[in-house]
Amino acid sequence: MIPAAYILGSIPFGLIVARTRGIDPRTAGSGNIGATNVGRLLGPRFFAIVFVLDLLKGLLPTLAAAVIIRRGAGADVPDRIDFLLQLLVGFSAITGHMCSIFLGFKGGKGVATSSGVILGVFPYFTIAGLLGGMVFGITLKTTRYMSLASMFGAAGFGLGYIAIALIARWPLLTDQLPLLIFAILIPLAIIYKHRGNIARLRAGTEHPLTRAHENATGSPT
Repeated sequence: MIPAAYILGSIPFGLIVARTRGIDPRTAGSGNIGATNVGRLLGPRFFAIVFVLDLLKGLLPTLAAAVIIRRGAGADVPDRIDFLLQLLVGFSAITGHMCSIFLGFKGGKGVATSSGVILGVFPYFTIAGLLGGMVFGITLKTTRYMSLASMFGAAGFGLGYIAIALIARWPLLTDQLPLLIFAILIPLAIIYKHRGNIARLRAGTEHPLTRAHENATGSPT
């Protein structure tokens, strides 16, 4: 399932959806194939379509892996191996989105696909994922910077999982070690993919969501 998840993750839904409207997001707006840029170029409805499709690229393989592992071996699989195999499949989908084989190993920033993987690891990532979503929403509403909200939301998820695990006395360094590694690596990967946005934020040239949408469409949001 790991190579299959990578191929699924590599499907550039943002590019496919935008091309149906005669636009190549790689050469318009921010140049990214993700839901945010497609939404800026084509409107909120297309943002929602691409976001959901990219989320499903992470959610479906992760859920399928959990079902196959548990039905195939059941209680014979230690929790840490169960988590590791499930997350390897999910991480493969994220890697496909970020480094698509169909786009010369380039791709999106992985926020939606990572969210799908997080939703697929129930229940251990559920509350942390909701916390990350709250941080994302508050940051976006306050700053109007989608890039900043994405990075803060990812960090909120990772820190939230660690805090919940410590409070609940989960076996963070034994059975749940794969979950801990994932909760650290994914926020770091998302922040790294936003390094261009970080440079623009520091230079004061990053456009807020509303202004970017005005520039892309020629009309107010």
